[in-house]
Amino acid sequence: MFDHSYPVLPLTHLVSDCDGVLIDSEAVALDAMLTALQSRMADREQLAALIRPRLGLPLVEVLAQLFAILEATPAAGELVAIGEYIEHECDRRLSLVPGVADALAAIALPKAVASNSHSDRVRAALARTGLAPLFGTHIHTPDNSGLPKPDPAVYLAAAAGLGVAPGHCIAVEDSITGATAAVAAGMVVLGYIGGGHVPAGQALRMQALGVHATFDTMSALPGLVSTLTLRR
Repeated sequence: MFDHSYPVLPLTHLVSDCDGVLIDSEAVALDAMLTALQSRMADREQLAALIRPRLGLPLVEVLAQLFAILEATPAAGELVAIGEYIEHECDRRLSLVPGVADALAAIALPKAVASNSHSDRVRAALARTGLAPLFGTHIHTPDNSGLPKPDPAVYLAAAAGLGVAPGHCIAVEDSITGATAAVAAGMVVLGYIGGGHVPAGQALRMQALGVHATFDTMSALPGLVSTLTLRR
């Protein structure tokens, strides 16, 4: 863990990414992508090393980058088929990030979600896992709030929806893409690095971005939030 100097504004609200922070979908998406692309690269570990740093980007961009690196041209309908397979697997294997429900229950701050997924998918996942009441209508995604991360639009929209300046918000992210967006929005960012999809060296990369602190188990999140809010 590392710790940057405390911000000036009081911290009064929590904004969370969805995939990889609330819903344990990024590890599932990684596994599904490896299966879908195994005919393109036989070495599963090498392929995983290419995918991991790109998780958090919109799937279409991840796939475009991978095919460019592999110097391959997708067959007709291949990208659509891969996308549908990954979405199916994420829905079929839907589960919460371990400990996140208890962690959120212990944090009394008003909450919002800022995700790169489609709003319908986020709402459905939160409803199925029982988290929906914690966030209410405060679900912000590119289809209703502007450009996808790493652009800060969804985080700025989340703050506006909560009725506060971004500097009053703590953001929780697991990806470099998302952390870049939250830092750019002016939020204090906590980086979750405990997921199986997170690449090695993530803490140092987040530190370089200006992330306030990292943690590898959700049981640590309430204490980090409490420390930040009590010092305001």
